[in-house]
Amino acid sequence: MGSEVLYEGATGDDIERLLGLPRVELFASTTSTLDIAHRVAAEGAPAGTLIVADEQTAGRGRGGKSWASAPGAGLWLTLIERPVDTSGLDVLSLRVGLAAARALDRFAAEPIRVKWPNDLFIDHGKLAGILVEARWRESSLEWVAIGLGVNVRAPEGVEGSAWLEPATNRLDVLTDLVPSIRTAVSERGPLRKGEMEEFAARDMARGRKCVTPALGRVAGISDTGELLVALADSVVRFRSGSLILERE
Repeated sequence: MGSEVLYEGATGDDIERLLGLPRVELFASTTSTLDIAHRVAAEGAPAGTLIVADEQTAGRGRGGKSWASAPGAGLWLTLIERPVDTSGLDVLSLRVGLAAARALDRFAAEPIRVKWPNDLFIDHGKLAGILVEARWRESSLEWVAIGLGVNVRAPEGVEGSAWLEPATNRLDVLTDLVPSIRTAVSERGPLRKGEMEEFAARDMARGRKCVTPALGRVAGISDTGELLVALADSVVRFRSGSLILERE
């Protein structure tokens, strides 16, 4: 752990200076960067602490899903933030997704698409997943851990995946990605008009039939982060859950 681990030839101290972060922890291998992030946040790690692993053996996703993230195959990270204003927390995953899509565009063969609530796609292949976990003390937010996994090269044995352009350097991706995420965390309130328009332009699901969370047709999202599904005679809003498209 720490300064003994190199990431694309850089030490944790190098990455701290490069990104202007207070603390960077590098791991050759760990269960999940989210696990480490929650532990160090509970110990008082400051906002802007970044956990990066070359390999994850039990990466976490929505609904308790876990997977292994092979060494060198992608960018596996968690960023700790401590926002004082929590008015943007409900849409944070969507904001982070948009910010990550913008940052990753230059490393991909085509513009990155988004899928509610937390996935990034190239065409119909999944490129990245986002998981935001908040920790509270009674009614006060203590920290949020923003986990992100990005396929840099083709994952072995995983169908329906996408990855970044050949020869992409993970440190270059990190340099663009982390400041974008930090900016997203600093935003307040519901999604703004420009963010709604950008989500609509990148939305891979809008207009398509879905089977979960309801049988209907995806009609976009609300500015408070709800999924809109058009049924025969109404539009239903979903705050949580997963979106599964027909024939997906």
